[in-house]
Amino acid sequence: VQLVESGGGLVQPGGSLRLSCAASGFTFSSYVMNWYRQGPGKERELVARMPSAGGSTNYADSVKGRFTISRDNAKNTVYLQMNSLKPEDTAMYYCNALLTGWGKKYDYWGQGTQVTVSS
Repeated sequence: VQLVESGGGLVQPGGSLRLSCAASGFTFSSYVMNWYRQGPGKERELVARMPSAGGSTNYADSVKGRFTISRDNAKNTVYLQMNSLKPEDTAMYYCNALLTGWGKKYDYWGQGTQVTVSS
């Protein structure tokens, strides 16, 4: 199982970045896909969630209207489009794949990609 994030970097306030997470080794389309982040001195927080099929996406209040999560099941990839970035968005961003049911839990994490918002 692998989740490989990419797309992070240094961006000025107000700028945009698009994160990607390429998945392999599991049935991607069956999993809820999440983006988490952990800023300096902060706890890891859920940024955006996308269900496996149908349903609505969910966002942290701090990113609503600025970030958009999407997925391409044909490419086994989930994206996070981040617009109007703020310094407080600076964090390590992690991709997470989650499947629960039948008394089991499958929970996979990527290694993270750093996003730094600074002038």
